[in-house]
Amino acid sequence: MPKLVFLDVDGTLVDYANRLPASAVDAIRRARAVGHLVYLTTGRSRAEMYEELWDIGIDGMIGGNGSYVEHRGEVVMHQSLTLDECRAIVDWLDARGLAFYLEANSGLYGSADFRAAALPVLRAYVAGKGATNSETVVVDDVFPEMIYGAELYRDDVNKISFVLGGFQDHLDSKEAFPQMKAGTWGGRGSHALFGDLGVANIDKAHAIEVLLEYLGADRADTVAMGDAAVDIPMLEYCAVGVAMGNSSDDVLAIADHITTDVEADGLYNAFAHLGLLEAAIG
Repeated sequence: MPKLVFLDVDGTLVDYANRLPASAVDAIRRARAVGHLVYLTTGRSRAEMYEELWDIGIDGMIGGNGSYVEHRGEVVMHQSLTLDECRAIVDWLDARGLAFYLEANSGLYGSADFRAAALPVLRAYVAGKGATNSETVVVDDVFPEMIYGAELYRDDVNKISFVLGGFQDHLDSKEAFPQMKAGTWGGRGSHALFGDLGVANIDKAHAIEVLLEYLGADRADTVAMGDAAVDIPMLEYCAVGVAMGNSSDDVLAIADHITTDVEADGLYNAFAHLGLLEAAIG
């Protein structure tokens, strides 16, 4: 039977300098040519799904770590923060002096101080992921489409990421917004550089379940590939969970298969190992 393949983006499809390996593109195109379906399943919002990724040829995406589901141009699900929730978070971050950006399908909206405040942590982020250009990276390299000076009280926001002054900021955000899903993200492994706040009770696994119901597809025909803790729910939910060689230890521990690093043709090698480059039977 054809498989439904769910791919994390950063650290799985693209490397930590945002480079897209030619072998990964080849793997996806060959898999789709023989009947498999491929969905990018990411923390990114649709605005961060640049044309380079769509041009690979994919069947859709799950964005915002599960808040948005799209299949062949049709929106299957979208759960966003309310205007009041967004306003409360923005005001709390401003009062605390924490730089942030809003992640919406329409764009990424940065606080006035984000470009300067995020520079050291973004350099730490790319350095921790193994990039060789970490000392020269600027915020606009990582977020080329970031919009500054726009309205920050919005009703179309999937989640809000903010620069952590320390881990206590994350703990305090959980206490301040118990009705939200509070997380952290950062460098290789589970090192926390950013906090985020989003819609509660969503994750990549739930979004996959919603998509399967929409398609009338079987969970037994699913494959997920990822590298970070946020990917664990979908790796455990899908019939086969693949960890990239560059994954954090908690991801490696639960994977059904471990492939090579993203920079070492990991995605292609995983597709080959699972027979996804061959014609589906049935």
